[in-house]
Amino acid sequence: MSNNVSALGQKAKKAAATLANLDSTAKNEALLKIAAGLLANQDRILAVNQNEVAKAKADGLRDSLTERLMLNPDRIASMVEGLHAIVRLEDPVGSVEKMWRRPNGLEIGRVRVPLGVVAIIYEARPNVTVDATALCLKTGNAVILRGGSEALQTNQVLVEVIRESLRGTAVPEDGVQLLASPEREAAVALMRMHEYVDVLVPRGGAGLIKTVINNALVPVIETGVGICHTYVDASANLEQALKIVVNAKTQRPSVCNALETLLVHQAIAAGFLPRCGEELRRAGTEIRGCPQTLTYLPWVTAATEEDWATEYLDLILAVKVVPDFAAAIDHIARYGSGHSECIITSDYATARQFLQIVDAAAVYVNASTRFTDGYEFGLGAELGISTQKLHARGPMGLDALTTTKYIIHGDGQIRK
Repeated sequence: MSNNVSALGQKAKKAAATLANLDSTAKNEALLKIAAGLLANQDRILAVNQNEVAKAKADGLRDSLTERLMLNPDRIASMVEGLHAIVRLEDPVGSVEKMWRRPNGLEIGRVRVPLGVVAIIYEARPNVTVDATALCLKTGNAVILRGGSEALQTNQVLVEVIRESLRGTAVPEDGVQLLASPEREAAVALMRMHEYVDVLVPRGGAGLIKTVINNALVPVIETGVGICHTYVDASANLEQALKIVVNAKTQRPSVCNALETLLVHQAIAAGFLPRCGEELRRAGTEIRGCPQTLTYLPWVTAATEEDWATEYLDLILAVKVVPDFAAAIDHIARYGSGHSECIITSDYATARQFLQIVDAAAVYVNASTRFTDGYEFGLGAELGISTQKLHARGPMGLDALTTTKYIIHGDGQIRK
């Protein structure tokens, strides 16, 4: 098993050397070929995906996870638009961040270069296969993809189409490879392949990320876990708050930027929670509330300590009434995962205080946390949403897939 994974790494390393020296035009042409290939092979991709979704349903995979697995013409069109968006973005590779001249005459510059070989281990969502490929190729990186077993066949056909589309371009096919084995041993071998893989990105739930952290010898960028909060302040516009909360929870509950815990200032709880609760209930949301929440919404389930620390990825919402702004901040600091946090308020000073104090990759004032997304941020797509602080944070677009090196021009200088 490890020999097979090692072979992928060797081929990726060789491809990365070629990719690092391609210009933007060559890389963009390859991405456009992939976009055309996805459209030309749409029926082929959807046929495989429909069979896989049907099997997932038959095996009892819950609806929210099946929804993440499903492709349709609109989602393929979104993949293609993402590819076109990445083509339109400026290539960071080769850009000079800074240049300066030392007193001894040395000219020193710092330029952006590819990371090399990027591996990504992810769950369910097959669009990640295309997004990761596009971002890595645009930045001159080779990519090794390892999706979840529930999407294995869909990922296989997507990578087949991608590699077929690369034929005849300057981008080597081995710049994109799939670790197709569903076996845990194969994934662990990938995590430990430090001689070939430069960075590993786990994209999925807490269990996946913990497994990667515990096993990896390759540098890891943590992404994905989103225990996202929205705090409705005493000064909030309640109509605006209602729309934001319902959108953040119900628009697509199976993703990491969906709302998981709602915090409501006690001064407006009586006027807000009954209306908000009914809207959420009509949308099929199960609510788990604190004792005060139950006084306004007697039909909800009592929340446990575990609920405050849970990423549901489903139509389930934890709700807590808090006495003041400080209590909301304390709750977020204790239970937040560093992903996306929001305040709904009409008070400018309170908004600024929230932005300054809350420690997360994305902090919002009066907007749905559902916008924490590479495409929505204008990055074309994302490799994942980093919840750590090194080497990237937030949606990982093109810049996050590069590093820097120093270039030094001299004229015979020697150190004394």
